[in-house]
Amino acid sequence: MAQEFTINSSAIESKINQLLPSQGGFGAGVDFSASTMVIPIIDLTETAAGSSLRVDLQSALGLSNSAFELNAAATTTLVNTTGFYRVIGTVTCERRSGTISGAFNITDGTSDTKVWNFSASGSSGNVNGLAESYDFNVFLPAGHSLECIINSDAIVMAGSTRQIADVAGNLTNPTGF
Repeated sequence: MAQEFTINSSAIESKINQLLPSQGGFGAGVDFSASTMVIPIIDLTETAAGSSLRVDLQSALGLSNSAFELNAAATTTLVNTTGFYRVIGTVTCERRSGTISGAFNITDGTSDTKVWNFSASGSSGNVNGLAESYDFNVFLPAGHSLECIINSDAIVMAGSTRQIADVAGNLTNPTGF
């Protein structure tokens, strides 16, 4: 036979109100109880916290995107804030000879890791019109940044970045949701 216990704890009540804001508190005179009976638990934390959006929809683009269009030989920092980011866009080439390239690196200021690369080479201008799309996610811990590196003004890298989760993995919904 199961035993029932009454729990009077303002700390537990505050935590439940924080985790389950849709409950709006239990009101005065309502106590929490515990039981020695085994009861299956279903984790509704995301839904109770108001984040019931599917993960694939959560990574949708929205007003919170940071758009970029780079078309000159340079290294440009796109993101230097901690978290998980979606990077999406295209790279295109115009008529040129030789090798042209564009890449995305994650750097901590002393070392770099290439996470995506595009390279085209040819002679007599035969790299004109090449295009490739990219769509990937990166994680940036403290002190790291995402850079875009282009070696020629004959290449254009255009797209956007959007934070999809904070550094702890808490999902960030698109703006306007």
